Amino acid sequence: MSGLDADLRTPHCPVIKPRLDNIYKTYYLMSRAYFGDLHTVNYAYKTEPFDHQRDALETSADKRDYAYFMEMGCGKSKVLIDNAAYLYEAGRISSLVIVAPKGVYRNWVLKEIPIHMPDRIPHQVGTWRSALTKKQKAELSDLVSYHEGLRVLVVNIEAFVSKKCVQFVENFMEGERVMFVVDESTTIKNHKAKRTKVVTKLANRCAYRRILTGSPVTQSPMDLYSQCAFLDPDLLGCDNYYQFQARYAIMKRISMGAHSFNKVVGYRNMEELSKMLKPFSSRVLKKDCLDLPDKTYTVRHVSLDPEQAQHYHSMQKAALVILEDETIFAQEAMTQLLRLQQILCGYLPIDDEGTLVDIPTRRLDALMDTIEETSGKIIIWARFRKDIQRIEEALAKKYGFHSVGSYYGDTNEDAREELVRNFSDPDHETRFFVGNPQTAGYGLTLVSANTVIYYSNDFNLETRAQSEDRCHRIGQKHPVTYIDLLAEGTVDEHIVRALQNKIKLAGAALGEEMREWLKVT
Repeated sequence: MSGLDADLRTPHCPVIKPRLDNIYKTYYLMSRAYFGDLHTVNYAYKTEPFDHQRDALETSADKRDYAYFMEMGCGKSKVLIDNAAYLYEAGRISSLVIVAPKGVYRNWVLKEIPIHMPDRIPHQVGTWRSALTKKQKAELSDLVSYHEGLRVLVVNIEAFVSKKCVQFVENFMEGERVMFVVDESTTIKNHKAKRTKVVTKLANRCAYRRILTGSPVTQSPMDLYSQCAFLDPDLLGCDNYYQFQARYAIMKRISMGAHSFNKVVGYRNMEELSKMLKPFSSRVLKKDCLDLPDKTYTVRHVSLDPEQAQHYHSMQKAALVILEDETIFAQEAMTQLLRLQQILCGYLPIDDEGTLVDIPTRRLDALMDTIEETSGKIIIWARFRKDIQRIEEALAKKYGFHSVGSYYGDTNEDAREELVRNFSDPDHETRFFVGNPQTAGYGLTLVSANTVIYYSNDFNLETRAQSEDRCHRIGQKHPVTYIDLLAEGTVDEHIVRALQNKIKLAGAALGEEMREWLKVT
């Protein structure tokens, strides 16, 4: 059985791909009928699974393509490792490639694999880095030549723009029976992106494919196409993205001078789409499987300084003229909204080069007042670098230099690890974690905090969901309060409404009820 399977799944098999897929699917069905469900046979867990993890593994164990749509904190990494270990012991795979975003991929090496991979399975793990030392090159060379057990290669998704990275992954996969995994699979949601095309092409050569994410829909239901096409383009019954779009999106033809283009103005057939996903995915929500403390959402209203209000309303009038034009492109719209948000945070854009000058703002005062009303450790999320620096300075001045640490693009790796360690220690004096949610909102466990303040938001639902989950996960013993600083009648509320709409669309596409979240009037 394993020999036939190996012949069928060898990357360079001379059989034409469509015929190969048909042959494999026929063989797969016959083997299931003869041998039964292989996932019920002789797999001993290293770490005891929760019921939902066991169910996910039993559903996915021997499927060629599968999606773990499991919310953060539900243990999808463990399910994936158990699945890979099971397939290795069944003789189905010899190598595992895990692709993950920056800030997440190291967790697989340092935490997830050591904890959950059964000790009885010999394995070797290597990490691809963009800048390799001689020692790291030697380690990867050893990994390529390792054939005594399961070989595991962990790669940062951003690295796939590098030809050297792609070539190494190809060499690593050569002649191997591979499971190819994309963690946080919304990183390949853009069907036009180079990394999406490269990763999908590599995965097409593999015996098994898996995607993992808690939020498969972050902008619109269109996010689902590339993630599912990575598994198998046939899963959603559409030959390409444009067929998928025509089926599930409502389009409007926009004319702009001599040019015209289609614009998405709504979505349809969401119930059908959710049914299409079910045969090859496990959807797990924290509220359904984990006994976690409650979440509470509240708003702290921020008034505008008179000078700030004058600048805001002046910029708003100019922005509305632009935004009301149906021909405006998304990037232009986002630029206008960004400028308005910058004014709310105390910065006035004065040219098209991104130059900012400080203007009066009451937002920082509102933050400090909010902190006065809370106790314990606090996470503060801010979108802009200048805000993070300003907040850190204000907190250090009032509560002491060692009371606060920041985590954003300029923070080096050692400082990041030290901050997480100190903040996680209940006895350490570090009380405030100030970070950019796009940098620090992934892969961290910060359950020492039960208050989270959003100094500012952006339009990315995944960023918001991931940053919320840093402290609302296994290990949290207390209810978590989320506080958003919002200026009434401004772009602050516009962003929240946009996030609400995305939550609604995601629920419809995944067949879920609208979840409770922050509300604005």
